[in-house]
Amino acid sequence: MKPIVALLALQISLTASAETLTIRADDWFPMNGDPASDKPGYMIELAQAVFEPHGINVDYQLMPWERALYEVRRGKIDCVVGAYKEDAPDLAFPEQSWGLDSVHFFIARDDSWRFNGELAQLLERRTGMISGYGYGEVFDAFAEQHKDQAFFFVSGDGALDKNIKKLLAGRIDTLVESEFVLGAKAKEMGVSGQLISAGQLTEATPMYIACTPDSDKTARYMQLVNDAMPQLKSSGKLQAILDNYGLNAW
Repeated sequence: MKPIVALLALQISLTASAETLTIRADDWFPMNGDPASDKPGYMIELAQAVFEPHGINVDYQLMPWERALYEVRRGKIDCVVGAYKEDAPDLAFPEQSWGLDSVHFFIARDDSWRFNGELAQLLERRTGMISGYGYGEVFDAFAEQHKDQAFFFVSGDGALDKNIKKLLAGRIDTLVESEFVLGAKAKEMGVSGQLISAGQLTEATPMYIACTPDSDKTARYMQLVNDAMPQLKSSGKLQAILDNYGLNAW
């Protein structure tokens, strides 16, 4: 075999045998977004910074959140990103978080309602939520108890877009969403000035990459995350990634 042909054959062989980590999640920008964009989300760039130096390719695609959790539980995909521990306590979480996020109630800018900390207050509202998301055990149980009375769930692709459109059309009057995510989505949709926060549901909560507990590879993936994060912070690489999204390191 000629040297150049042998080299090409070796390259093909190495590519075919490369390890791949599959990540799926719904569009939750700036944490994760369009896989084809030069800004796929800071958590996707972070995954690449953690795993690719170890020869692990990151295969990231969008998938509705409930389905992504279902598939990762079955071991059909490796990991999801943007997970709270309350979302899926049965998955494997690293010690190192991938950011802090707070959940707010959002309303139309001319609405005078404000959240006073009492969940019963929400029984007089029509609150839009996304199926499969976790906001804390007490709130989740309350919302499920009053489902279709005061809380209305959407699922599938574009769930947040649907909820924002419903709010602006007056079909609901309250949204529960991440402060970062709502801000980015409202900007994308050109409606930033039409929505305001009516108060926080949660204080800053850690977000993670979370992986299937049924894979022999998972323990290694968790260790790679735990080892890499302090290094990425101290080197400035983490902040360089976050700068692309207008965020600061936690």
